[in-house]
Amino acid sequence: MEKILTKDEIEALLSAVADGRIDPDKELARERGGVSNYDLFSSSANKGLVPNLDIVYDSFIRYHRVTMSNQLRKIVEIRKVGARPYKFDDFLMTLPSPVCMGIYKIEPLKGASMLAMDNSLVFAILESVLGGTGTTSNPDFNPDNTRMFTSIELRIMQKIVKAALQDMEKAWAPLLPTKMSLLRMDINPRLVNIVPPEYQVITMELEIQIENITGSMVFAVPYMTVEPIRDKLKNGVQFDMAGVDPKWSQRLSSELAEAPLEIAVEMGHAAITLQELLNLTPGDTIMLDNDIRGDLLVTVGGINKFLGTPGVQRGNKAVQITRCTNREVEL
Repeated sequence: MEKILTKDEIEALLSAVADGRIDPDKELARERGGVSNYDLFSSSANKGLVPNLDIVYDSFIRYHRVTMSNQLRKIVEIRKVGARPYKFDDFLMTLPSPVCMGIYKIEPLKGASMLAMDNSLVFAILESVLGGTGTTSNPDFNPDNTRMFTSIELRIMQKIVKAALQDMEKAWAPLLPTKMSLLRMDINPRLVNIVPPEYQVITMELEIQIENITGSMVFAVPYMTVEPIRDKLKNGVQFDMAGVDPKWSQRLSSELAEAPLEIAVEMGHAAITLQELLNLTPGDTIMLDNDIRGDLLVTVGGINKFLGTPGVQRGNKAVQITRCTNREVEL
């Protein structure tokens, strides 16, 4: 005889379903032989498929913060919001409207990738590039603005995207030498098809703040593009090179080259008594212990650096460097 649940048992079962303690689909699948549907694209098993890829974006942030600040002549801050895998079709659904998209290729990897910027960020960039005030009093900074971008605005944004891709090349360099080439600009997500809709893309959202304006920049890279280097990322790659800002190094070298230094040539030494010092008169000669035909010690900032011979150049006393010394000279 078939067992019938009591009223209390039914209420307990409904309560467990409502609380999420029981999944009806799994229970039915178990009754049918243990087979259940499994979404290979959106399941949690696929999260974190590309370990350490965020290190590349950390390097990109360091480079692009300087680049964008110089381009806009304003202080720019960039922060990571987070990485997430999507089906490509689902990712397109998350993009705002209007949106500025740059489709680019990461050579020698296969496939195309995408960089997308929302209207707040685009209008903030355009305002700064075109000499505006860059304040929220401008109606173009209204987040509800749905005006499409003009061809001139897209041309300006194309230069901004190319500069971002150059910084991304530098960020990828310690991992893999790449060439980021912009294929085209677009504003309609329905016309973009870098991979089939069901394929997975790995996204990284960045929050960009230009003074008091905040917008978002999102990178979407197909999983099949980075899959060939997944093991290299998983095993760990030394990104020490990425931590060095080349522009900072150049500025430091330039400043150091202009730093004043004190240079001195020691003609020799002499030891006299205090009585002899008190008895000195104009015309007296003090004999030094160094031969005039020998090398003289040249110090830079108090450090022994060179040896040279004394002479006269254009009426001025001079010394001709004969060789370098890598150790302190004993006198």
